Amino acid sequence: LNRGYFVRHTVFADVNNQMTIAREEIFGPVLSIMPFDSEEEAVEIANDTPYGLTNYVQSQDGARRNRLARRLRSGMVEMNGQPRAAGSPFGGVKASGRAREGGHWGLEEFLEVKAISGWASDAA
Repeated sequence: LNRGYFVRHTVFADVNNQMTIAREEIFGPVLSIMPFDSEEEAVEIANDTPYGLTNYVQSQDGARRNRLARRLRSGMVEMNGQPRAAGSPFGGVKASGRAREGGHWGLEEFLEVKAISGWASDAA
């Protein structure tokens, strides 16, 4: 930790959406806590970013979790600590990228689509 730009496990409290920690993708052991007053405000805060890799929803109300997952603009949503299943697509939206890894989505990233009209099915 003495050499380079590394951070120990860190929790940032009372973060607002104008802070850099809220506006950038942080790949490390960092948690930002942002207070909100309503479900609507929570979704607005989560979607107010140029990035969209992963969102996390914690609730005992299954209908609420599902409703939030549909409204969050990210490539992945994890709920109540449930990890993604093997073969699930991995990737983001917006500035987090559009490509997917995992499952058939990952394979399709390496393929090119070609449209051919007038294909002779009886020709060799």
